[in-house]
Amino acid sequence: MPSSKTGVLVIGSGAREHALAWKLQQSPSVDHVFIAPGNGSTDFDIPKSVDVNDASSIRSFCVARGISLVVVGPENPLCKGLVDEIEAGNADGKEILVFGPPKAGAQLEGSKKFSKQFMKEHGLPTADFEDFKSVNEAKAFIERVNWPSYVLKADGLAAGKGVIIVDGVAEAKNVAERMLGGEFGAASAEIVIEEKLEGYEVSALCFTDGKTISRMPFSQDHKPLLEGDRGPNTGGMGVIAPLVLPSNVEAEIDQILKNTIAALAKSNIPYKGCLYAGFMVTPKGCKLLEFNVRFGDPETEVIMPLLDSDLYTICAACCRGTLSSVQVNWKSENVVGIVLASEGYPVKPIVGRKVEGVPEHSSETVVFHAGTKRTEQGLVTSGGRVFCVVSIGNSFQEARSHALAVSEQVKFEGKYYRKDIGHFLFSRGNVSYSASGVDIAEGNALVASIKDVCLSTRTPGTDSIGGFGALVDLEKEGFKKPQLVIGMDGVGTKIAVAEATGLYDNLGYDLVGMCVNDVLCHCARPVAFLDYYVTGHLVKEEAASVIRSVAKACKESGCALVGGETAEMPGVYHKGQWDVAGCCIGAREKSWPMLPLTESVTPGDVLLALPSNGLHSNGFSLVRKIVSDNGVSYKDPAPWNPLVSIGEELLRPTKLYVKSVLGVLKSGKVKAIAHITGGGITENLPRVFPPHVAAEIECGSWSIPEVFDWLHSNGPVSPPEMLKTFNCGVGLILVVDPKNQESVTDSLLSNGESAIYKIGSCIKKTAKDEVVYKNLENTFKYRFVKSKAKKVNVGILISGAGSNMKKLIEKSLFPKSNCSVRVVISNKADAGGIAIARSYGIETVVVPSVGEREEYEAIMTKELEKRGIDLICLAGFMRILTASFVNRWEGRIINIHPSLLPSFKGAHAVQLALEAKVKIAGCTAHVVDVEVDSGAIIAQEAVPVYDNDTEETLHERIKVKEHAVFAEAMELMAQKLLEKSA
Repeated sequence: MPSSKTGVLVIGSGAREHALAWKLQQSPSVDHVFIAPGNGSTDFDIPKSVDVNDASSIRSFCVARGISLVVVGPENPLCKGLVDEIEAGNADGKEILVFGPPKAGAQLEGSKKFSKQFMKEHGLPTADFEDFKSVNEAKAFIERVNWPSYVLKADGLAAGKGVIIVDGVAEAKNVAERMLGGEFGAASAEIVIEEKLEGYEVSALCFTDGKTISRMPFSQDHKPLLEGDRGPNTGGMGVIAPLVLPSNVEAEIDQILKNTIAALAKSNIPYKGCLYAGFMVTPKGCKLLEFNVRFGDPETEVIMPLLDSDLYTICAACCRGTLSSVQVNWKSENVVGIVLASEGYPVKPIVGRKVEGVPEHSSETVVFHAGTKRTEQGLVTSGGRVFCVVSIGNSFQEARSHALAVSEQVKFEGKYYRKDIGHFLFSRGNVSYSASGVDIAEGNALVASIKDVCLSTRTPGTDSIGGFGALVDLEKEGFKKPQLVIGMDGVGTKIAVAEATGLYDNLGYDLVGMCVNDVLCHCARPVAFLDYYVTGHLVKEEAASVIRSVAKACKESGCALVGGETAEMPGVYHKGQWDVAGCCIGAREKSWPMLPLTESVTPGDVLLALPSNGLHSNGFSLVRKIVSDNGVSYKDPAPWNPLVSIGEELLRPTKLYVKSVLGVLKSGKVKAIAHITGGGITENLPRVFPPHVAAEIECGSWSIPEVFDWLHSNGPVSPPEMLKTFNCGVGLILVVDPKNQESVTDSLLSNGESAIYKIGSCIKKTAKDEVVYKNLENTFKYRFVKSKAKKVNVGILISGAGSNMKKLIEKSLFPKSNCSVRVVISNKADAGGIAIARSYGIETVVVPSVGEREEYEAIMTKELEKRGIDLICLAGFMRILTASFVNRWEGRIINIHPSLLPSFKGAHAVQLALEAKVKIAGCTAHVVDVEVDSGAIIAQEAVPVYDNDTEETLHERIKVKEHAVFAEAMELMAQKLLEKSA
């Protein structure tokens, strides 16, 4: 019998086309997949006789080989009308279905001008824009709108390189002139200029037959070449899918896609195939960035492994207008794709290098060829993007771990790939300084409450309050008309790191540095220093080590250690507890500039940064939390420098700036200077500004020591929080008139500074922000993101607000967590916890409470099994589970109960505890058994019962304990499951 199967021809030669061919090959309807022009690197047949630019050649080949479907991959043939030409022959011969839009529809990608005007005409939300052919008109527009940032796009196709993002009017005008002058050839004979939007990007692809759409899972591409989303734009360095978005954002994007297809139909454009819409999710809603009229690259490579339906059937239905009758299903797994690029990409990639170590396809990983070819010498590179390594897993951590391992396995000279693909997801659990136990708000309130008292103690000639006194002969110090400047500070919880490592030798530099650098900011020379060392039990070796380092730092700063105090205070400090503080007396000639010259600081002034020596002495409460959360030791080798320990890197001494900086301050060429200590740039720099001035900081303009990247990645700590807590590589910032920038820089370098960075400028303050960070995403490089590859997949069941659920999710986001929360299932569509879960990027499913319990639980079990769930957490789930469901998940369902089991079981535990007049209540995390509240106890926490407690007040206090106990129980159960499976 003749075969009922058919053949498919995929036109294109990149990784996208190989991914489509790979998926089509799995169709039960397809017996052969051809790819043309191909590159000879894969197993797909390449018909040499086919001219992919000639419709008649394609038709002849299809008829001869029994091919019923042609899938056009790249944009160029679509924009040239290849679909129209192939279909034109259908009237005279065998019908050949062509997946792809006609030339009229391909204009959405082929012309940026057409695309933007189409959006505007049909009310599709996008950025403000104008199009230009004239350089002068473009420049005039740029000056008139005066946007902070601009996106300039070549109107025509430019191989993915015709988009340039710039900041400021001058740079935008320069780029406009270059583009209209032929930088992208004919493609930029006309350009579109639009306002840069702020937010995060989402790739939304859908199948369509011109009437209906079937959206694919959301994905997120990583365009910039370098880690941390830095460097030039590329065709894409990696991608993740599916991206779970808040429900309102998802609904908004779906509606825009539907409106787009309706607008095309209204314009008499019979669009069929794949529509790719790039979105920016902004605080003001979803905005269209661009349309592509074909499958995206590298999005296709990660989306195809998720497709759980027959791709041939879907494509054929799109061509025939019957998509609404096809059920399109997707797997509930996670995929990470990493692009391996050639040296020199994207400007001038070096090709012809031998490739080795490419693995066979497996159930976990597929390596799609993008820029390779076979020669007599074997497989070699032939393009900029060489491979797309795609791994699938039950969590993003698992998928990324596989993809990174294979990316390392593939070898060719000059290979480069980003190790931070998916950082958007992996930084969801950002920690903050306040979370480490430092109550910033309370500290600020204290300062405010004592301010008037401190001012009332001021005497004539003093500018600040406090500190020890010392007899200093300022005349002998060389001063004629001296003024005093006094500074006092401590080392903070950096002491705890010194304790853990036994390294005390540099703490004196921290103590002296914090004080003398403060004094320096007032154009004063430190002349005397006093220290105060207090302990519960004096250990003279430790104390001597600290005080000796104080003396060394004083000598380096040019001031005398004139006195101090060592106090032993048992009963106030415990035996192992100690602290150290210091006071610096500085002097300045009355004729020297009285810094800061606050009123002279104006918009346009330049901000020059001097590098720090590391963390100096601030933010160590957060540092210690990050170290603890990641389960590392201070004695472990530093990931960025294995020759030293993490503790040694953290304890690098505070840099002393007196010798290199004082001279240029006395010259009068500096308006103000800010010491970047606790509060980072965000809080310290505004202290030297007048009310009408703010700072604009260009992130990525200075060198950031690796230790800050490590803290940022492993917290994870958001960039704004990093810049508000740590110095992030900047010890001092000088405010300088632009005309003095060069001479100030020269002076600093000649006096010993290793580098000076222009990190920004002063601007007119127009909003509440005193420091405005530009390109914040460029600050850190995401080089040290790590998490456990093997994790337990957790499903959470809720019915309401999900307060316990939130804590479970947050616990799972710590890098050392044993858990990956894969899905939250609710029996109520309006449960408040659904929005919370989606805000963390967690997939949600609603299984309404209808029908028999067994029927309901069968649906729920199917959803859990579909996602490979290993452990179930009941977080306020208000349905009684049947014995069959509990037995199905035996030993893998846990709950939190508001009593110290086995006492007070059931729904009224708190009420029963009060009636029994117990003095201790609490909560219990336990394994769910068939009998109510009788499963094995995992963890418990006690809560005192007060005489005036009501059921509400006691329950509220118990809830606080529940959050921590339940999250810890989840981790303990996950650890047991991992050990059992090992």
